[in-house]
Amino acid sequence: MERRKTRLVRIGDVEIGGGLPIRIQSMTNTKTKDVDATVDQILSLEQAGCELIRSTVNNEEAAEAFGEIKKRIHIPLIADIHFDYRLAISAIENGADKIRINPGNIGEKSRVAEVVRAAKERNVPIRVGVNAGSLEKELRMKEGGATPKALVESCLRNAALIEDLGYDNLVLSIKASDVEVAEEAHLSLSERTDHPLHVGITEAGTALYGSVKSAIGLTKILSKGIGDTIRVSLSADPVLEIRVARQILRTLGLRKDGVEVVSCPTCGRTEIDLIPLAEEVTRRTEDLPLQLKVAVMGCVVNGPGEAKDADLAICGGKGVGLLLKKGEILRKVPEESLVEELMGELKNYL
Repeated sequence: MERRKTRLVRIGDVEIGGGLPIRIQSMTNTKTKDVDATVDQILSLEQAGCELIRSTVNNEEAAEAFGEIKKRIHIPLIADIHFDYRLAISAIENGADKIRINPGNIGEKSRVAEVVRAAKERNVPIRVGVNAGSLEKELRMKEGGATPKALVESCLRNAALIEDLGYDNLVLSIKASDVEVAEEAHLSLSERTDHPLHVGITEAGTALYGSVKSAIGLTKILSKGIGDTIRVSLSADPVLEIRVARQILRTLGLRKDGVEVVSCPTCGRTEIDLIPLAEEVTRRTEDLPLQLKVAVMGCVVNGPGEAKDADLAICGGKGVGLLLKKGEILRKVPEESLVEELMGELKNYL
């Protein structure tokens, strides 16, 4: 699909916008001042494919922790700031690669100007982040709620405030938990700015519900060519956010990295314990740096056909399975050895 053209912005050593691949990010849920816990979580997120990470800076201890955290991780670290402009400045001074603020809750223009000054000195990008839940009161009253028009007006007004202060190294975001509101708002905003856009469906929900809602909402937005970075927001382990985001991008053809696993839904014809088999294959291949398609099939109806379209495939039988490569049978394998045999073939690709 054709991507909308946006400006290029550098966050640490990662660039976004300008037609580059959509970057995946998440947010830590540890206490940022707990450096060890925060670093451990970020390293797990890196392993899952996270490319940008955001942590809350809700007190001075959190801001001061940024310097130590940055020494021990390998992806850009973003500071999430609300209300206290001094924490934004402190986070920048302690090495934040980018800051996220909502100028509407930072306070008077002079305070925003101090944040902009600090960011400008170090060329640190600022994300103007507007959420439906924290929309300015006067805009909510004027528009009758957190409407798409109100979200876009808030974002552009706050971005203009920073630009008027002589700084345009910006990323914009407008998030809502209502999918239709989010879609309409992003369509409108993308037509009125060329700043890179960070997209997501905020407060999407728990693991299952939130994943489905995020997939639907993000597909509506991304399929229009809108979006330079994404976050899937779940009430769950942040690692799951990364896995869901990667799968959304892969399914839409926006990312080609990683192993694609297709597996059958099972039925009464299945004579192999396919569900745990498919889950294990998915788990063991999801972080492999290979662009391959692997099929895990349970019977002879669709199995051979799927195997022809896959680089590697398992087709189950009664206690056994066939291991295939490009549709050609390599060998018959006992059920309990199927995964290891498959992984052995994958190692040959590596």
